[in-house]
Amino acid sequence: MTDDPKPVRKPPRKVTPAYLQRAALAYLERYASSAENLRRVLRRKVDKRCRLRGEDPAEFHDMIDEVVAKSLRSGLIDDTRYAEARVASLRRRGGSARAIQAKLSAKGVDRTAIAAALEGEEGDEEQAARAFARRRRLGPFRPGERAPYRDKDLAAMARAGFRFDVARGIVDGDRDDPGES
Repeated sequence: MTDDPKPVRKPPRKVTPAYLQRAALAYLERYASSAENLRRVLRRKVDKRCRLRGEDPAEFHDMIDEVVAKSLRSGLIDDTRYAEARVASLRRRGGSARAIQAKLSAKGVDRTAIAAALEGEEGDEEQAARAFARRRRLGPFRPGERAPYRDKDLAAMARAGFRFDVARGIVDGDRDDPGES
């Protein structure tokens, strides 16, 4: 046996505007995104490619900004529409206003768009809390005796971002519909 040296991999191709546009389109085909989130995704791709090529990623930030601006102009990304869709989806799953605000802020959506989406959203905090309790089987949705678990259920609701009065109302309340499970 011979000691063959590791094969030398050639570095990836240079970052070009066409590459960034293709990368943005490929990402947006799979995921809904805010403008800032798309910018972060593209920067990670450029950083990785530049690290492998030994280049400075800062020289490509203007290209990334142009691709994001082009995506905004063409309507591929719209922070307001993204925020409204995420709010509706998270509310159905039982997300509190605080948790939704935190998730959207982490994706780079500005506070005014988040506030507008939460304000325009139909479901209220109590409906979301009820959906959360049903999904996690808390309070009236807990099988068997629920009194020993009251504090744990309240803590779970608090960690999910619900106000104490809302959480207490759900945990101490009854099921609306006896046929629910």
